[in-house]
Amino acid sequence: MTQEKTLSHVNQHGEANMVDVTDKSVTQRVAYAQGNVLMSPKTLSLINNQQHAKGDVFAVARIAGIQGAKKCSDLIPLCHPLMLTKVQIDFATLEDESGIRISAMCKLAGQTGVEMEALTAVSVAALTLFDMCKAVDPSMTINGIQVVEKLGGKTGHWQRKEAQAS
Repeated sequence: MTQEKTLSHVNQHGEANMVDVTDKSVTQRVAYAQGNVLMSPKTLSLINNQQHAKGDVFAVARIAGIQGAKKCSDLIPLCHPLMLTKVQIDFATLEDESGIRISAMCKLAGQTGVEMEALTAVSVAALTLFDMCKAVDPSMTINGIQVVEKLGGKTGHWQRKEAQAS
């Protein structure tokens, strides 16, 4: 008999509900997320060569992403406030697409996962890159924000199928 999946943030009356994690085991949990900011080659060059008038775009976006992960429960109403033990933000140049890939890793020992924190970290870092560069390139695009892997908790290890091939 397979267990039917239900929406965990909706109670039996159809009302919004914060999930009770009191009885869940404390386990190490890690989530990885990524997303892209696509831009003109000129903008990419300014960022990569640290010639942007606003300074080190990556440093500011990294700090913003870390802050975003830490503030996730303030932004997403039914997220639990979590004691994150590690947040890491990395950037990679996408030369073929003229853009930046943002990767985030969030980690803790706790009773609930950190996927939302990793997604928020990527989103806030991407928005910060956009904000810092919009005067030079208002046509930038943010896309592909997704969880690529998670470890820990009742479901154990999950990895996006496309990520397994790379």
